[in-house]
Amino acid sequence: MIYLDNCSTTRPREEVVKVISQSMVEDFANPSSLHRLGMRAEKKIKESREYISRYLNVESSEIYFTSGGTESNNIAIQSVVNKLHKRGKHIITTKIEHSSVLNIMKSYEKQGYSVTYLNVDEHGIISLDELRSNISQETILVAIMHVNNEIGSIQPISEINRLIKEINPNTIFHVDGVQGFGKVELSLKASGVDSYSFSGHKIYGPKGIGGLYIDKKHTLAPILYGGNQEKGLRSGTENLTGIIGFGEAVRIMNDNFYKEAKHAYELKKSFATKIKEEIEDIKFNTTLDERSSPYILNVSFKYVRGEVLLHYLEDKEIYVSTSSACSSKGTEKSHVLRGISLKDEEIEGAIRFCFSYENTIEDIDYTIQILKESISDIRQITKR
Repeated sequence: MIYLDNCSTTRPREEVVKVISQSMVEDFANPSSLHRLGMRAEKKIKESREYISRYLNVESSEIYFTSGGTESNNIAIQSVVNKLHKRGKHIITTKIEHSSVLNIMKSYEKQGYSVTYLNVDEHGIISLDELRSNISQETILVAIMHVNNEIGSIQPISEINRLIKEINPNTIFHVDGVQGFGKVELSLKASGVDSYSFSGHKIYGPKGIGGLYIDKKHTLAPILYGGNQEKGLRSGTENLTGIIGFGEAVRIMNDNFYKEAKHAYELKKSFATKIKEEIEDIKFNTTLDERSSPYILNVSFKYVRGEVLLHYLEDKEIYVSTSSACSSKGTEKSHVLRGISLKDEEIEGAIRFCFSYENTIEDIDYTIQILKESISDIRQITKR
């Protein structure tokens, strides 16, 4: 099997599976319990929180555990809007955000908020001039993703924050970091972001666990209420097993970050070079330089439908995606690919390849061979 759908989810590392299995046997107690087993569980949560805060170079008290990226985005955005709605009713985001952000924005528009959706260029990057012209004293929140999940474009987070604070220091800047966390460098303190979402299963950890960084200068109100776990921001008994596995995944990632990012970029570069040499009528929707994630390559194959090619590859045990896994079962064309002004045929023929530390150059060579054969077969039919 060759798995190139690592933006949708990753296979948990063996070390992560091991600590999860062990925790299900040994660490089953409720972390809120006062007895020894409960205190032991609480200690494991503290350890994982410290692994994550150390990686992000923030204080452990600024890290909150959630169920994943979607919940983190919802908590950050809704809490900010609930808190600041009397100051203004204007929000800024982009046209290529994840659905967990865009769907909240649609909800706020129905409630009378004004939402500005920033355009992106052909590489998926926003214009700082357009951002500058839209920030006002009414703007309470700017929500922009760090790395796009379909094409890998990296937004200039530090420059964006500097611009926001120059014009309106009271505006909160939330960053959806789900595809950037553990894959692309970002200093949260140096860049000055106010909140940042991340997820466990994108970095070889378990599903159902994520996190939210909130700068300690902010106090956000919860959007659901219960037993006041996570300092009251995210009530509900902690997903102890998930938190332990997440912590282990971050601990390993912290040691391997540069080595694995370099490996992924070498695979991406080799893959792109070979596709260009071997297959005609293609278009790269991802840049091959520092403006995109080393882990993501999106390519349009002309005269080919992406879902047909996906199944051709699947027959050979090669797994890819046509777009975001959260929207790939829908009937509408990718809003991200529309956002970078692709033609309909380019959107229909787009495939996203996402690499990991597990992939090898031999995997890339085999995938190119199967791609070439599959595309030739499909085009013989579509060009009749």
